[in-house]
Amino acid sequence: MSTDGLLVGAHVDRRDPLREAHSRAADIVQIFLSDPQSWKKPERRADAEELRHQTLPLYVHAPYLINVVAEASRIRIPSRRILSETCEAAVEVGAAAVVVHGGHITGEGPLTDAYSRWRKALLELDTEIPVLIENTAGGDNAVCRRVESIARLWEVIGDLGAGFVLDTCHAWAGGEPGEELVGRVLEATGRIDLVHCNDSRDPFDSRRDRHANLGQGKMPTELLAEVVALAAAPVIVETPGDVVEHRADMDFVRRAANRAPAA
Repeated sequence: MSTDGLLVGAHVDRRDPLREAHSRAADIVQIFLSDPQSWKKPERRADAEELRHQTLPLYVHAPYLINVVAEASRIRIPSRRILSETCEAAVEVGAAAVVVHGGHITGEGPLTDAYSRWRKALLELDTEIPVLIENTAGGDNAVCRRVESIARLWEVIGDLGAGFVLDTCHAWAGGEPGEELVGRVLEATGRIDLVHCNDSRDPFDSRRDRHANLGQGKMPTELLAEVVALAAAPVIVETPGDVVEHRADMDFVRRAANRAPAA
């Protein structure tokens, strides 16, 4: 059950998300609707109607390949297409939102080009489902690695209703200082719609996106707890393992939710 209204869950296998959520005592759940490393359109699910009518909030993570700000049209255009198709499939299952990585500039173009490309992608996206853009861990030309770039992106797209996902591992690996992280993100975007609470297998500013179970990686547990407590947003763990490991990580999150903010 949730703690003081905080919804806590995990990213699970997409084959039977309701069973996976029940086995973890999850309040929410996140899945892929297609191969995360493929451009293939999500197939219609046999359980779409069941998922659409159940009450458990379901978040959909879009494929990792999506990069709507790439300079090459052979990447940028298919990225817009699969994002649109993922949103359509997410509506069919009654998802709460679609999560997508911020992407990165490929080639020699300036990072500023990314902001207008994200705006164009969102303007062309005909969907009723919220799109939540997630911070990422690596690359000097990553749109959402540093908070200052996220702030500039939101100056361009903030009127379009996009939401934001704060991933703790990505922030740590991307070199974002933990001090006042939540406050700085809120100042940049005005919102945190979802937290991906993950520890990191690698040191600070490693630029490596490798998740660890909470308290088992390189991140200070105090930082993980502070993000959960201050963001006051639903939390998904995307950590290694299965039911046992996820339940332990979700218990960590629920304890952290009651952590008093630092003075």
